[in-house]
Amino acid sequence: MPSTVRPIIVSNDLSRLLAFYTGLFGAEEVQRFPDDGPVFYVGLTLGDSELGLSSDDSVVPGAPGRMLLSIEVPDVDALLPRVTELGGSAPGPANDMPWGQRVAHITDPDGNVVNLTETR
Repeated sequence: MPSTVRPIIVSNDLSRLLAFYTGLFGAEEVQRFPDDGPVFYVGLTLGDSELGLSSDDSVVPGAPGRMLLSIEVPDVDALLPRVTELGGSAPGPANDMPWGQRVAHITDPDGNVVNLTETR
């Protein structure tokens, strides 16, 4: 059964975002539309969650700031160096939060804000 809520990120460079989310988080591709020809949509699983990536050449990358993805990972500090290798940015180090998480604020290659969180 599909997730009730599935965030979908729209990009003008679907292959770049696909490489980022699969390379950094180990997301697995579970859906591709269409099967042949230029891809319009890719469905990914990250643990027990789903994330969609959709292509639209008219989208301008930037810092939207209206949506934040928070993705739980086993080791925030181990992933931080990979963020820039995969085309994203990590402007600062991870921080320990008083509610028991270690958090790093990053952006994906399109400028979408993502929190890497590690529950301790």
